[in-house]
Amino acid sequence: QVQLVESGGGLVQAGGSLRLSCAASGLPFSRYAMGWFRQAPGKEREFVAAISWRGGNTIYADSVKGRFTISRGNAKNPANLQMNRLKIEDTAVYYCNANRGSRNDWGQGTQVTVSS
Repeated sequence: QVQLVESGGGLVQAGGSLRLSCAASGLPFSRYAMGWFRQAPGKEREFVAAISWRGGNTIYADSVKGRFTISRGNAKNPANLQMNRLKIEDTAVYYCNANRGSRNDWGQGTQVTVSS
């Protein structure tokens, strides 16, 4: 059974940085693409960033391109998200996602709050 646990969220001022981590258990590390999504209050969950299972390909939402960087770690920490120059509109619950074909596994989320 796959379990994902996000950490690293918190309260930060606009312009600041945070680094999110995704810890995993029961995840066969290879062949899983990893991603980050977020959901702001009253809004639908939206894509933030993803990285291929080998780590060679990344993709970002336009709203975070140039500010956020997704990276792969090891089997126990398969994904990280470095968030720089945070904006108030980045405030949301951030979710780690592991994807292999039609299978998606999700973490419980970590709150990121950006204040002015």
